[in-house]
Amino acid sequence: MPVGNRSRCLGRNIIFGVLGLTALMTSSFDQTLIEVWRQTLVENAMVVELGKERYAVRRTSKHKLRQVDFVFDGTEIRGLEQNPQTRSQWAQLARSGNKVMQFLSEGRYVANVVDGKVTLYRR
Repeated sequence: MPVGNRSRCLGRNIIFGVLGLTALMTSSFDQTLIEVWRQTLVENAMVVELGKERYAVRRTSKHKLRQVDFVFDGTEIRGLEQNPQTRSQWAQLARSGNKVMQFLSEGRYVANVVDGKVTLYRR
């Protein structure tokens, strides 16, 4: 059920299209993002465990930010610690001590988690 670059609410579910990619965003998606955020930024885990799967937490080469690549419902997602040195509102939160992680799929930002609260980006 492709929706292109638009999103729409269907009850409590959101159909989200990114570059022709469609993913069903449900509360389990939110919980997965929170779990990746918690294990990576709160617990400082070297490996994120999602069910039976394990994903290594790595550091970016330039800024040494934590990142983890994982799969949700067949879709590859990257969780990336917010760079506090940028000028975005999310960086400002990171500078003030909040734990912020951005989530990307196919090179586009799809969501973030700030101190355990999920924000989904919709186009």
